[in-house]
Amino acid sequence: MLYARRNAGCRGGGGTLSTFTLELLSAAEQQQIGGVASFVGEDASGSFGILAGHERAITVLLFGLARFRQVDSDWQYLALPGGLLYFVDNHLKICTRHYLIDSDYERISETLQRQLVAEERELTKMKESLRRMEESVLRRLWELGRPGSE
Repeated sequence: MLYARRNAGCRGGGGTLSTFTLELLSAAEQQQIGGVASFVGEDASGSFGILAGHERAITVLLFGLARFRQVDSDWQYLALPGGLLYFVDNHLKICTRHYLIDSDYERISETLQRQLVAEERELTKMKESLRRMEESVLRRLWELGRPGSE
């Protein structure tokens, strides 16, 4: 879906790899990373890649791992709970609740898994709390509707 145009990765005839800037925005922090050669992420349509010179694009990233590579560097992994990706004029902006960056795939995968389990636990607690609150409200409404309850 979001693949770069043919030959957009090279400048002129010299074969120098073009780059773009990655800006990460979360509720707690902001980080700008220059010299990014490629980005790989996943949205509802599947995995996609972005190179410098890519057309304008916007999509919603899924919960999981994305990755990016700076020129002459190894892949860096980006764990996020989903987010909004916007690419324009060689500037990739990702807005998300929070994110983690690590060059070690195993370590960041384990961290992401722990966070997923913790978020699932919190969601279950919240659902249970809402269910109890709803039962309490319905019980109170039922009691108010009974004759002689005023």
